[in-house]
Amino acid sequence: MADDARVTGQRAAPGPSDEERLAQLGYTQALARRMSAFSNYAVSFTIISVLSGCLTLYLFGMTTGGPAVITWGWVAVGLMTLFVGLSMAEICSAYPTSAGLYFWAHRLAPARSAAAWAWFTGWFNVLGQVAVTAGIDFGAASFLGAYLNLETGFRVTPGRTVALFAAILVLHGLLNTFNVRIVAYLNGVSVWWHVLGVALITGALALVPDHHQPASFVFTRFVNETGWGSGPYVVLLGLLMAQYTFTGYDASAHMTEETRDAATAGPKGIVRSIWTSWIAGFVLLLGFTFAIQSYDTELASPTGAPPAQILLDALGATAGKLLLLVVIGAQLFCGMASVTANSRMIYAFSRDGALPFSRLWHTVSPRTHTPVAAVWLAALGALALGLPYLINTTAYAAVTSIAVIGLYIAYVIPTFLRVRKGAAFERGPWHLGRWSGAVGVVSVTWVLVITVLFMLPQVSPVTWKTFNYAPVAVLAVLGFAAAWWLASARHWFLARPPAPTPAEK
Repeated sequence: MADDARVTGQRAAPGPSDEERLAQLGYTQALARRMSAFSNYAVSFTIISVLSGCLTLYLFGMTTGGPAVITWGWVAVGLMTLFVGLSMAEICSAYPTSAGLYFWAHRLAPARSAAAWAWFTGWFNVLGQVAVTAGIDFGAASFLGAYLNLETGFRVTPGRTVALFAAILVLHGLLNTFNVRIVAYLNGVSVWWHVLGVALITGALALVPDHHQPASFVFTRFVNETGWGSGPYVVLLGLLMAQYTFTGYDASAHMTEETRDAATAGPKGIVRSIWTSWIAGFVLLLGFTFAIQSYDTELASPTGAPPAQILLDALGATAGKLLLLVVIGAQLFCGMASVTANSRMIYAFSRDGALPFSRLWHTVSPRTHTPVAAVWLAALGALALGLPYLINTTAYAAVTSIAVIGLYIAYVIPTFLRVRKGAAFERGPWHLGRWSGAVGVVSVTWVLVITVLFMLPQVSPVTWKTFNYAPVAVLAVLGFAAAWWLASARHWFLARPPAPTPAEK
């Protein structure tokens, strides 16, 4: 495709069928291809979930920059995320397979080092997917604990929060063991739940309270409760709230083997999920921040969740609790979709032998046509990442940092290789035309910045209770992957040639 003047998203002439294209990429159709383009988009939109990411890290935002960073950080991070998503979408169109990011890296890297690029991309993707599942469901457990505290006097403790976290993971594991149509239906419901939920909550927060904060408070008030003396450093740390929310949209790529018209539906799902979440999240954050009644009181809320306290103080107990249930419902939808995407990544990576006990993880249930073992590995991995909360008060922020670091490194490696490949890249039916290179450079630069940023200490003084263990988790996984690569995997990973297409047989 030599026409560089074609605009973003323009479709080419009809090409091979979904199954034929998958065979050309070296894989046989095993999963049920029953998802529509809307269902594919719905998975990514649900995982981004502004009612989950924005609100579960709202406490972090209140102490790390305050209203100004919450508001302007969302605008800036959303824009940069859109660049990253556009770059990924273009590559997804060329290689629509559940293997996703690591397969893209393999196809785009120089032949001699292609397997190594794919191996490490895949491991970062697995780490990020597991961490984002942990972050979502842990956030849901925190809000559920807050609701139970308000309704029944349930005392919120680290142990009880972790118990709720484990129960939610079991629920999401069970839902994902059923037919993919059930998950697709629930994700469709989730889109409207999120859209109507944001409208309902922000409308109530705008109309009901007698008191609202002035615009100067929302757009310029800076708060630093981190213990660090550098304002710019705190502003950069505060970007984590928005950047963590904008994760998981690679789900559209991982679901392409279950999506009809995947080479177009997959990339559209990635981009649409980002820009619709960007708008919805901005409206939601403005609604909550304008409706703050007492910053200090809500920051120190006994529920442990300042957004819950804001709803109560601004709307009263009855309405506040009802809307808190709307938030919790959205978070549960989000966690379910995250387990879905996570399990598909595990399925694809183990299909290429890249995980210990791979034969188990890529088995597909003959009854439901879903990778059941991979579903439960995703849930157990997320539980393991959340357990440090029992001894580390900043564990949740660390988990979200791990999610951002793992996922965004995996997101940007194929983009970096795509930029290096230049005009030799064979585009799919959805592409960026002449803007591809410039968008890719911006994406790579941004990910380099946030990868370093979110490994840094978030609270001062640094103690064993406040230590950001994100670098430890990232280095542990990287060290394991490197050792396995050098000892064995470099001899066999992705060494087989692509399977012949039906026409070549």
